[in-house]
Amino acid sequence: MNTFSRKSDFAYEALRNRILSHEYGPGTVLNQAMLARDLGISTTPLREALRRLKSEGLVELDAHRDARVTDLSAEEARDLLEMRRALDPLAASLAAERRATADIAAMRAAFAELKPLSDQPEVVDLVAHRRFHRAIYVASHNELLIGTLDGLWDKADRYRRVGLEEKRDQARRDETAAEHQALLDAVVAGAAAVAAEIMSGHIRTSLGAKALSRLSARPVQARQ
Repeated sequence: MNTFSRKSDFAYEALRNRILSHEYGPGTVLNQAMLARDLGISTTPLREALRRLKSEGLVELDAHRDARVTDLSAEEARDLLEMRRALDPLAASLAAERRATADIAAMRAAFAELKPLSDQPEVVDLVAHRRFHRAIYVASHNELLIGTLDGLWDKADRYRRVGLEEKRDQARRDETAAEHQALLDAVVAGAAAVAAEIMSGHIRTSLGAKALSRLSARPVQARQ
């Protein structure tokens, strides 16, 4: 905990990681008193952390002392995918036009940390994937676009876990790695149209797209 300046930051990171890894799956009830004991903090910073998670759509809070991990839905998966289909190619195009030397260094450093995602990736692997895409967003030098895509990624992280339920062979993993390499090359080369086209294809076959397909095929279950 001593790496965090505030206990609420520690609680936020700990709970967020558990939710994104599905240790706390959709619908899980989170008792605040038990969580506080588990994390070794008081309920005041815990509630602050839960409010941050609520703002990201990861938990629901009621008038009592419990929180609840929000459910996944095909509708939200669809909405997220539609937004990313529109905005990610725009970010890639602008990045190719506006990237500076520091942006290129950041993108290359993030790319060096990427590795194909396993069926059960660690949180650090998902973070590396996000870091690469965010380096491209930052290179667009459009603060509104960067903020919007950050928010979309926050909401989409859990859906990627559903997408990973679809088994991928080594050929598909290699194809994704090649897409990342081609995307980086296009942005560095300043090829805006090419970068946008590569990103469009990348989103069409993304984990978010696979999650939408799987969730759409599931029967609707009433909340208990």
